[in-house]
Amino acid sequence: MFQNIIKITDNVATVAINKGANAVLPDLMNMHVIFESGKNKVLGEVKDISTDSVDIKFLGEFTERGFTTGIVRKPSLDSKTRMINESELQLIIGTKSPDNFLLGYSPLYNNYPIYTNINELFSNHFAIFGASGSGKSCGVARIIQNIFANPEKPVYNANLIFFDAYGEYKNSFSNINQINSNYNYKFITTNKVDATDEDLRVPIYLLTLDDIALLLGATEHSQLTILERALKLVRVFARNDENSIQVKNHLIAKSIMAILFSNMTSAGKKNEIFKIIHKTHTPQFNFNSQVQGIGFTRSFSECFDIDSTGQFAEMVLINEYILSFIDDSLEEKMPVDNQYFTIDDLEIALNFTLISEGFQENSALHDASTVLMVRLHSLVNSPNKRIFEFPDFITLEQYITSLVVRQNVRCQIININLEGVDDNLAKVLVKIFSRMFFDFAKSRPNRASIPFHLFLEEAHRYVQKDSDVFLIGYNIFDRIAKEGRKYGVLLDIISQRPVELSDTVVSQISNFMIFKMTHPADLQYIEKMLPGVSTDVMEKLSSLQPGTCVSFGSAFKIPFITRMQMPNPSPYSSNCDVANAWK
Repeated sequence: MFQNIIKITDNVATVAINKGANAVLPDLMNMHVIFESGKNKVLGEVKDISTDSVDIKFLGEFTERGFTTGIVRKPSLDSKTRMINESELQLIIGTKSPDNFLLGYSPLYNNYPIYTNINELFSNHFAIFGASGSGKSCGVARIIQNIFANPEKPVYNANLIFFDAYGEYKNSFSNINQINSNYNYKFITTNKVDATDEDLRVPIYLLTLDDIALLLGATEHSQLTILERALKLVRVFARNDENSIQVKNHLIAKSIMAILFSNMTSAGKKNEIFKIIHKTHTPQFNFNSQVQGIGFTRSFSECFDIDSTGQFAEMVLINEYILSFIDDSLEEKMPVDNQYFTIDDLEIALNFTLISEGFQENSALHDASTVLMVRLHSLVNSPNKRIFEFPDFITLEQYITSLVVRQNVRCQIININLEGVDDNLAKVLVKIFSRMFFDFAKSRPNRASIPFHLFLEEAHRYVQKDSDVFLIGYNIFDRIAKEGRKYGVLLDIISQRPVELSDTVVSQISNFMIFKMTHPADLQYIEKMLPGVSTDVMEKLSSLQPGTCVSFGSAFKIPFITRMQMPNPSPYSSNCDVANAWK
């Protein structure tokens, strides 16, 4: 079939083919060819076919150590050209072994099985791209099912965290324990349906300043100062022990004194002071607190009655009373460590911060602080409030443990269903969870000893080119993309719109499985962001069949067209059956 090499230019060889009258040529397009001369064997792929020759692109070479991508020396003109044999094909697309799992089948080689090394694929970030309906969700489900179905390599300590935009994967993984009784699945959601479903709960007290800023949509650095103060105060206002009450009295007293010595009118001062007492009160500071004078008492509110001269009737009495509670040394006793508080406590602390810190007198700060207060108040009065309600105090380590355990049983697949929340809150929740997993992994004494794989379905909703870097100095997905591998936190990006993803994240991804894509902007973006992708791969992407993808990256010897098996059971990702629905 193949005859002599006509010419070699750049990275392509032109080879003559048999034109005999009775010669029947197989379909050679994209097939793999060996150039052999002595011990030198070079792998090539057929790229163009004419009536009397084929153009074959060089991909790599076979050595004593196996197959190596790229070539050191091009084949000589007298090299023998032949089709690849089975043993050589296995060196490229893998063989069955405990460390490998079945990825799919090759449509080019009569559905020959394609195996991939678990470590080479899952120890790096990887991405699955494809247009809607191309088979992304089914491909992800099948990969996980194949890994769990391998009895020679149990994955009891896997931590696969699925952020599921539409609750698609529940059907695929809920019966994973039928493969092995030690495998378990957990479904966390905002809208429980089954008895085994668990409520999505995030302890508000485990959120950092950065998390709160994202949750409340902060956009200015001045807002961070306000939130930082509120987070410091909430740890005081959430407690009612004797020491905390002393600190609260000190803070309230200082705030009232600042108002009394301001240039506001008496009516304005009274209004601001009563706002503080209404929002934050103690036994010593409330409207009915008794203020003892010489031979008489007044209620706290009565001390602020305004006389005919426009002054407070009991100015001297109230000054002495307030000053008796001020003790700056108490501020050193303010708790700084995490402790239990509720989202209602946070609203009280934020309100106190806004009233007591003098933001009302600065129009710019007033506007910035009011935005935060309105957003927090809206959250507190919305159904989403229950997401941040947690009954007891637990540490971050205990919380992460609770996520991967269901009824005291270890779960390998944790499916966090976000279809019940809007896009903005869903994005923030995914960022908060990702930050928690990252901080937990970084705190382990043995680095990367507990790997977490974060599967981000519809990742373009979360992994965006946000303003986080401007506000808080980093984007958690960018940070995980750059630093996560060494701590064992891996991103698994699933998206139909790669052009909307963060460039930093995409640049750090090592492995790709790309299903059919037709949008010119997405194709151009992939070609631009992944300079190692050849034009041959790009040409294949727009003509792939559903369920078929091009796999390439560090886990694959060469880019390979892979046909995925349908998962069993399948995720809830099929199209609407309009004909039957209408009927």
